Amino acid sequence: MFRKLLIAIITATTISGCISGDEFDNSYNGNFEALWKVVDEHYCFFEIAGKEYGLNWDNVYHKYKSATDTCENEAELFATLGDMLKELRDGHVNLVSMYGTSYYWNWQLDYPINFSDSIQRNYLGNDFKLTNGIKYTTLTDSIGYAYYESFSNGLNINNLSMMLYGLKECKGLIIDIRNNGGGMITTAEKLASAFTDEKIHCGYMQHKTGPGHNDFSEPEKIYLEPSEGAIWLRPVVVLTNRGVYSAANHFVMLMRELPNVLVVGDKTGGGSGLPMSYTLPNGWVVRMSACPTLDKQGNSTEFGIEPDLKIDITSDDWNNGRDTMIETAKKIILEYYEKKEEQQE
Repeated sequence: MFRKLLIAIITATTISGCISGDEFDNSYNGNFEALWKVVDEHYCFFEIAGKEYGLNWDNVYHKYKSATDTCENEAELFATLGDMLKELRDGHVNLVSMYGTSYYWNWQLDYPINFSDSIQRNYLGNDFKLTNGIKYTTLTDSIGYAYYESFSNGLNINNLSMMLYGLKECKGLIIDIRNNGGGMITTAEKLASAFTDEKIHCGYMQHKTGPGHNDFSEPEKIYLEPSEGAIWLRPVVVLTNRGVYSAANHFVMLMRELPNVLVVGDKTGGGSGLPMSYTLPNGWVVRMSACPTLDKQGNSTEFGIEPDLKIDITSDDWNNGRDTMIETAKKIILEYYEKKEEQQE
């Protein structure tokens, strides 16, 4: 009901393995070949990356094969192989060695920040409560506000229930997960389960079944089940920005299927593949997305989830210490009640 009215008004386990030393030697070229092949056979987003930005993994091979031939030391080899992996544009893909860890950061850096902890203090104040890493308080107009910056730690159901009980007089709840880079999917699911009183189908999971780019198992349904603790069924607005990634992206995928939830803010960062790790002949470790997650409609969320309502923090609000997204979320909840009262008259 909440979601329909508001739209009218305007969401890991790591597997590891080794590459056979019989197939590839420990030369620069041998490690390049090993890396390219293991990604070619196990990475899960070639098709969606091809559609999104034209990735051709065979072309990547020829580009970096010649670059590898010119490497003069291991540091140059690490930089070259790291650059090759960045062609996947996936924040879950890393190469780890004594020279550091390669990352692709542009999935986040190419977008507006849309978050300021300094401005957020104007809303949290100095009397907020903290439970399991969630900072929460009651804003003006009796609207609850909870900020969760990471799903890296476990979430205690009893503590979550006490938080919701403490906000029981609120008309609605703003759940702010901006800049939440992920963590444990189980934590994301446990939080989401507090906002439904029935089992909900929210998406699908697949697994690689062979070396081909499209060798996948049949999609297995992902369900969200009600929490064993307190259940909140009043209006919820989830605030997102591009820094929402991995398990936090999964949380958004789950929450947007609930009838009392609206997602507001910027497109999430994505990162919907569960990771797998392999060891190269020289001992370096490559980590990559291997098991894709799809939303309820069967679409990949690897490159992000669009919000129900797209909002950026305006420059005027930024300069005046106001958070456009929080203010919009408050207005949405209040307008819901106004609309509901009009329908009852």
